[in-house]
Amino acid sequence: MAELKEIIISSDNIKTDEYLVNMGPQHPSTHGVLRLLVKLEGEIVHNVQPHVGYIHSGIEKMTESLSYTQIPHLTDRMDYLSAHMNNEAVVCVENALEVEVPERVKYIRTIMAELQRIASHQLWWCATGMDLGALTTFFYGLRDREDILDIFEETCGARLTLNYSLPGGVMFDIHPNFQNRVKTFIKKFKKILPEYDELLTGNVIFQERSKGIGVLSKEDAIAFGVTGPSGRASGFSCDVRKHQPYSAYPLVKFNEALGTEGDTFRRYQLRIAEMWESMSIIEQLIDNIPEGDYTAKMKGVIKLPEGEFFQRVETARGELGVYIVSDGKKNPYRVKFRSPGFSNLFAINHIAKGWKIADLVAIMATFDLVIPDIDR
Repeated sequence: MAELKEIIISSDNIKTDEYLVNMGPQHPSTHGVLRLLVKLEGEIVHNVQPHVGYIHSGIEKMTESLSYTQIPHLTDRMDYLSAHMNNEAVVCVENALEVEVPERVKYIRTIMAELQRIASHQLWWCATGMDLGALTTFFYGLRDREDILDIFEETCGARLTLNYSLPGGVMFDIHPNFQNRVKTFIKKFKKILPEYDELLTGNVIFQERSKGIGVLSKEDAIAFGVTGPSGRASGFSCDVRKHQPYSAYPLVKFNEALGTEGDTFRRYQLRIAEMWESMSIIEQLIDNIPEGDYTAKMKGVIKLPEGEFFQRVETARGELGVYIVSDGKKNPYRVKFRSPGFSNLFAINHIAKGWKIADLVAIMATFDLVIPDIDR
């Protein structure tokens, strides 16, 4: 009878090779047409190489043949979840022309911006839960977001790409029911937002998949230019609304949510905290909207004086900067957008190394990327 021999296989005897996997360009967790070339050893990430440009629209070049009242329409299509804030960045021509915008406009723009910030974070929250397997969050987030989109539609006729801010003011005055609907939403959402914590924030599985994962230090956040909630979660104080206030932000009090951990869970918590702060800002303004015009008197054809002009705003994903070079004509000589998503994306390789491919999905989710904002 043949003698049976015990065979012991240890991990030391197993040889693994590195291999490349394409995550995207069509992949739910890339939140758009983004390709990540991921170098793996088993499930461990060794390198992440982003490939962008699949939906490059040439917006910066197109602006050179458009008037200053036409350009805001293009910026809606960049970060479409921050369309109103994008519009507000481009109307920096007001500053170049030294046009005094009516106080009513400042209040309206700020309220609309904060409503859009909440709507953006709602969509981010529901998608983050879905990315990590919590499908129920998707229905909760979209349900609550509809209330804001209905307000947008009643105000300017659009739900996503608003085209609401124009040089000198806004396209239309607010609807007579605007204030009541906004106050009704805030009252309702204050009761609903704690449900987000009950459903996902306190979930043990979610915390295991996010705490300590993908840590970005404050120094690295600054070095990579990571702004918005992703940068502030690392302790990088970069909120444009605080450091360079515009519109009605100098008139309100709110906290800049900051963290120190810089991990996936803290980036998640920052956006939840920002929704509370956005509601506080809206509450301070909604009953105090001054009477007056909804636009300043502007010339039919806007021509900026020769020179260079820059404006930055705080979108839902971070700092958007608009740099305009004018040669005195009705069209800009050159326009450059500094979008938050582009800088935020290229920090992912640095923090994803050594984690598993499933962790990369969690990291991507809490960076809240919108790909047209990157490609432009």
